Amino acid sequence: MPAPPLRGLTPDLLARLCPRVRPTLARRLVSHVVGGLRDDIECVPGLSRELARVVRETGRLDHLTIIDRRASTIDPFAKYLFEAPDGARFETVRIPLELPRYSVCVSSQAGCPLGCAFCETGRLGLTRDLEPWEMVEQVLRVRAEALDRPVTGVVFQGQGEPLLNYDNVLQAAAVLRDPCGARIGADRITISTVGIPERIERYTDEGHPFRLILSLTSTRDERRGSLIPVARRYSVADVAKAMRRYARARRVPVHLAWVLIQGVNTGRDEVEALASLFPDVRLRVSLIDVNDPSGGFLPPSDDERAGFMTALNERGIAFIRRYSGGADIRAACGQLASTSRGGTILASSSSPG
Repeated sequence: MPAPPLRGLTPDLLARLCPRVRPTLARRLVSHVVGGLRDDIECVPGLSRELARVVRETGRLDHLTIIDRRASTIDPFAKYLFEAPDGARFETVRIPLELPRYSVCVSSQAGCPLGCAFCETGRLGLTRDLEPWEMVEQVLRVRAEALDRPVTGVVFQGQGEPLLNYDNVLQAAAVLRDPCGARIGADRITISTVGIPERIERYTDEGHPFRLILSLTSTRDERRGSLIPVARRYSVADVAKAMRRYARARRVPVHLAWVLIQGVNTGRDEVEALASLFPDVRLRVSLIDVNDPSGGFLPPSDDERAGFMTALNERGIAFIRRYSGGADIRAACGQLASTSRGGTILASSSSPG
């Protein structure tokens, strides 16, 4: 087995892989290579030259290459195109939040195997799963260049289905959360899924502290299956059951992402079905307009969207309308296909190592 990259390890994992590194020193090392995004481990206090050699043999210090970075000219969104050492490419989006801070939308796979009808990434197919360090470094590299405001959140909602790369995503999230890593609060790390019931059940049983959000899109099996092919394997009822169990175990609301599509999923029937599917738990629905550059799916009209939100309100279902930003660089939902340009080239303000 090749040595694992150090930026994909928590201090506990590093100490386990390299028993000569005591826990205190492991924390210093992870703080240096992850928290500081540095490769010069020889200058870590308490690390002898011999032990530094052992650590380098235990773990690699690989880096992603930034192939392109684009800043929107209409809002503070930015999109990065990364290339891994093996040539796999994937994208990351810097998302401005209402307060002066950023969240980073990371990819968990190069490409995606799900082929969702409204998603540009789904048309690429899957290249491979990303390793933990590749997800961690997406955040670190964006954070290193975000000099105007801090990065305080991460969402696994870029290319790929996170729960199909389950172990690597959870390890990456642990490194991002660690006080010696990226120091992102667990409640600010979100894992988005289209709904794989057995993985949701496992996530619940393992008691992970990160937020889970379900991209439901429709409550109707036939309609949902036409939009999200993997949904043909799992009924809406089974997915909702898994999410209800998760919400009750964690004592949190069920968080749903809902991509609004003109004439498809904006009717009152969807709202009534939502209320029936989740009768005993709180619901919070994040609404975002579809952005399909192929023109196959259109965002709803203002009246259509307003009607859907009114129906949600009348049923007592909490919702928030998400801003679909970065249109000129195609940074929005379903547009992470590494094919777009636009915006302005974002100059680098730092270099790894």
